[in-house]
Amino acid sequence: MLSEVESKKLLEQAGIPVNDTRLARTKGEAVSLSREIGFPVALKIVSPDVVHKSDAGGVKVGLTNTAQVQKAYTEIIASVKEKLPGAIIEGISVQKMARPGVEIIIGVTEDDQFGPVIMFGLGGIWVEVIKDVVFRVVPVSAWDADEMVREIKGFAVLQGYRGQEAVDVSFLAKLITRISEFIEKNPRVKELDINPLIAYGDGAVAVDARIVMKP
Repeated sequence: MLSEVESKKLLEQAGIPVNDTRLARTKGEAVSLSREIGFPVALKIVSPDVVHKSDAGGVKVGLTNTAQVQKAYTEIIASVKEKLPGAIIEGISVQKMARPGVEIIIGVTEDDQFGPVIMFGLGGIWVEVIKDVVFRVVPVSAWDADEMVREIKGFAVLQGYRGQEAVDVSFLAKLITRISEFIEKNPRVKELDINPLIAYGDGAVAVDARIVMKP
């Protein structure tokens, strides 16, 4: 499994916008990177043994100064070591906080019968609570991608439900086709998970990503 930092680098090369994310191996590096990226920032544990970062106390968000970054770094390391004593800790990612928007999930899994399959739906906690997702087999055409976006039950949310900003639906469809092309060009990718992708009226940005490669 690739780290979040590595996964985002591959996605960025595939034309998927990602928030600025860098790896810090020490508290001092975390502070320096935070200053370079610009506040506010988020810190997340980077470990192949930590799948659910928040459950392990491995995420701190909305940090606005160096003192908060230092405190968050210490607390994350301590929490992960306490809850998962054997976990390998590669470092902590320092990333730019994304502005609020609509949380989306885009994922890829490999089906035994159909091969790579792309999933699209409302992300964040919504994917676990209401499971509002749709699927298509790779390759996904532009027409199929547009249909996927409009097929979810929560499409009204994307259109600006109750005064919320409407998101760029056509851009989301383009991202689906870009991921489809990425999977075709990289057959070693077994799983891909972008959750959440924050969608706006003027684009979108992936703030968390995970890629699993085949041996």
